[in-house]
Amino acid sequence: MSNSSIKKVCVIGAGAMGAGIAAQVANAGVPVVLLDIVPKEGSNRNAIAEGAVAKMLKTEPAPFMSKSAAKLVETGNIEDHLDKVAECDWVIEAVIERLDIKQGLYAKLEAVKRDGTAVSSNTSTIPLANLVEGRSDAFKRDFLITHFFNPPRYMRLLEIVTGPDTDAGVAAKVEQFADVAMGKTVVQANDTPGFIANRIGTYWIQLGINAAFDMGLTVELADAIAGKPMGVPKTGIFGLVDLVGIDLMPHLQASLTSTLPKDDPYHAIARTMPLIEKMIADGYTGRKGKGGFYRLNKEMGRRKEAIDLQTGEYREKISPRGPSGRAAKGDLQALVESKGDIGAYAWAVLGGTLAYAASLVPSAAADVVAIDDAMKLGYNWKAGPFEMIDTLGARYLAERLEAEGQPVPEILKLAGERPFYRIEDGKRQFLGLDGEYHDVVRPEGVLRLADVKLSSKPLLKNGSAALWDLGDGVVCLEFTGKMNALDGEVMKLIVKAIPLVQTQYKALVVYTDADSFSAGANLGLALFALNIAAYSEIEKLVAGGQMAYKGLKYAPFPVVGAPAGLAVGGGCEILLHCDAIQAHAELYTGLVECGVGLVPGWGGNGEMLDRARNAKMMPRGPMPPVAKVFETVSTATVSKSAAQAKEMLFLRPDDGITMNRDRLLYDAKQKALSLVDDYTPPEAPEFRLPGPSGRAALSLAAEGFRKQGKATEYDMVVSDALATVLTGGETDPLDTVSEQELLKLERETFMRLVREPRSVARVEHMLETGKPLRN
Repeated sequence: MSNSSIKKVCVIGAGAMGAGIAAQVANAGVPVVLLDIVPKEGSNRNAIAEGAVAKMLKTEPAPFMSKSAAKLVETGNIEDHLDKVAECDWVIEAVIERLDIKQGLYAKLEAVKRDGTAVSSNTSTIPLANLVEGRSDAFKRDFLITHFFNPPRYMRLLEIVTGPDTDAGVAAKVEQFADVAMGKTVVQANDTPGFIANRIGTYWIQLGINAAFDMGLTVELADAIAGKPMGVPKTGIFGLVDLVGIDLMPHLQASLTSTLPKDDPYHAIARTMPLIEKMIADGYTGRKGKGGFYRLNKEMGRRKEAIDLQTGEYREKISPRGPSGRAAKGDLQALVESKGDIGAYAWAVLGGTLAYAASLVPSAAADVVAIDDAMKLGYNWKAGPFEMIDTLGARYLAERLEAEGQPVPEILKLAGERPFYRIEDGKRQFLGLDGEYHDVVRPEGVLRLADVKLSSKPLLKNGSAALWDLGDGVVCLEFTGKMNALDGEVMKLIVKAIPLVQTQYKALVVYTDADSFSAGANLGLALFALNIAAYSEIEKLVAGGQMAYKGLKYAPFPVVGAPAGLAVGGGCEILLHCDAIQAHAELYTGLVECGVGLVPGWGGNGEMLDRARNAKMMPRGPMPPVAKVFETVSTATVSKSAAQAKEMLFLRPDDGITMNRDRLLYDAKQKALSLVDDYTPPEAPEFRLPGPSGRAALSLAAEGFRKQGKATEYDMVVSDALATVLTGGETDPLDTVSEQELLKLERETFMRLVREPRSVARVEHMLETGKPLRN
């Protein structure tokens, strides 16, 4: 997936982190050797590494993007197979955090590795200078720290630390591979304890725990304040500690207190809590243990409970009266000025964390961008500390700190009334330590739609979609509604865009910067129409979607889909109509309409049939491709990666996969341009479908699921409707069915189902709960 000089990797240490790193290398299509120690018991000397791979194949969420990726992992042990390091271009050490063990391993590595082979440690606690003590100058040139975050497949942040002797070419080789092949956003950190994300994150967590204990707050109220209102995950602080493991906190605290400078503010807040010590001793280590600050009490009917920080006893979880109004919607000044405990706790946590983060430039990171990127990617904060300071006001923060007798970081004094970020001449800029603003520079091959928007206006725009000029004759179709849901406005804009692109541009890319590509049709609007029996409006929407999607398919210019995240229902169907796909590796796509009591209505059935009949290894005859599509669509199966989407036929074998989310739009644009010369639209397919006999066979298979308790009575009704479409209705197997005839059958079947009260109930339930109704 990249043109890197790194062709093979070795990971030493097959614990959760090391094994996960190895899996992500394999996900990139690169061979990897995974080594660990020889176990003390048993005859299998490779048992630890082999066991790690076997465990990952069963783990959810899955470390491997496809089970086939596991074939790229070669297992072994460091006693018998360390010589394999000589075959590798990068060796990643992920063993226990003990300096003596790491140094002993490096001595062995130096004897077998080639000059120029990068060696990196995944440590986040041991200084680089200590790690390479006693090693040769040649080894030091090849050495750096690469701090991954767990789980390595899903966490995008990679902190890289280089030493004074690290060869710039070696570091660049590792960074390029980690970026392009492994999908990481690389942040350069200085060689300071905890680097960036964990140093700030641990401080934030400790502040939050301390303040909740000191103020006598419930864990629910603390998390309601220090969660979504601050733009951090809804787990808040206590929920996050449950997630990562309460037993990890004493180790992080011990590491930081032993390595941070004596004047670091962390020492003033680091403390042990008897309750937390008791929880760990009793096995209440969070989600991986008996429970944590929250637990699910199975003896009480799976009752959700929370611990009382004062008594240490569990009680039923409550819904606290948290921040409201502007304070709940991202206005940080309103939040910290809220009355009572809400404002006091918010200020204690937010004010302290932002001040601490501001004090770490330039000691821990060269600039504010590195700090912000580390916290957004490492802790999933919506905004980084300096972006939060801009929302709060640098002057406001400095004056409040000063009023309370707390030190004001130099960078806050430097900013004064100025923001840390600004838009100038269509470019995003940050405030540097020299007091001047500098452009935020994207790496080569990174194109963000957000940057395009800063310097241009949309070519077309309505309430649900927009069309943007990406340059070089390529335009971008963007969905803009909630969850990028699709409605009539989207279809109208597509219809308008086609003649515009045809006359003035070369190609079109369907893409959005949002986490989800599209959740499909706007079910809220659909439910409103159903409740007032506006069936003619629904039929217009179905027909309009079919027309718009076929318009894209047969447009006289190439159309490339560039999905990332969730792309289901109508969001999947638009991709099926594109000439090519350049997908982000984390693509969760599928035709899920049966889950809400409907069938795909925007041409997805025919597109899937066409792919299935042309798939390699597909048996001949009309029935095998129909059965394949029926199995996938009737079960509303969604891919768990782009690689799996290929296996499920949602992507073609030659569709591209981009590992790094930031590179997706650029890659899709390049793919679109590559299709421009001599482009001709596809020809409309014709199908030979099995008709009533095929429908009967599919119904028989579905009946088997019902008897096993895997399908409800109404599932049978929906499955039969889907089978009707896929088998061509009343067609004769000797006749051909045109694409238009199949679209008509799809439309009629869809309209029949929307009149069913049980389908309406499924739509309603999905909107209310986000989960399918098994009625």
